[in-house]
Amino acid sequence: MESHGGEGDASEWKKVAELRAVVEAQDPAAKEEDDFALRRFLRARDHNICKASAMLLKYLAWKHVAKPRGTITDEEVRDEIAKGRVHMQGFDRLGRPMAYLYGARHFPAPRELDDFKRYVAYLLDKICTRLPVGQEKFAALIDMKGWGYANCDIRGYVAALEIMQNYYPERLGRVFMIHVPYMFMAAWKIVYPFIDEKTKKKFVFVANKDLDATLRDAIDESQLLEEYGGKLKL
Repeated sequence: MESHGGEGDASEWKKVAELRAVVEAQDPAAKEEDDFALRRFLRARDHNICKASAMLLKYLAWKHVAKPRGTITDEEVRDEIAKGRVHMQGFDRLGRPMAYLYGARHFPAPRELDDFKRYVAYLLDKICTRLPVGQEKFAALIDMKGWGYANCDIRGYVAALEIMQNYYPERLGRVFMIHVPYMFMAAWKIVYPFIDEKTKKKFVFVANKDLDATLRDAIDESQLLEEYGGKLKL
């Protein structure tokens, strides 16, 4: 087992080793995953080896199909990037890299979901490359200003949540939902049952009157985008 620099307790790392033995026996590709990755799957399933191994095996099968060359290149998702739905810049006060998502720039695609799913995996990989040493989670701000029924994409929202929950467990730290129009709550009620209990607690709906104080409490002004009252330029 690799050195963990004293992070986590010995009993947890022992379970990580058990999980590795179980999964590698069924899929040798698990050897490519480091112990911290295995620990995230273990934590996502409350340290239940059986459930964590099922989750990890499902992830390895998905990874083989979704990322046959190991990564998704900019070129493969060029059209999705061009829509300008996401900016990744700055860090919150806990040292988590920030992603800013703009709900009104997303429209449901008439074609199959595969392009969008590939883009979601690309984004998650991209923000994970920005994680500082010792940090395993990122934070996000989803700005719903201007969102209308034309932007509503239940299939896309559920697909994105499932990718994040099933294949990137314990990566999400906090999501601020801001400028949320009343009509969005109808869509949220449909999506909500697809969100696991741990992830539900990470979504924070911020009222406009609390926006400035909430963001400044979570993010230093030097790390907050200018459009939200900070000093960070896009």
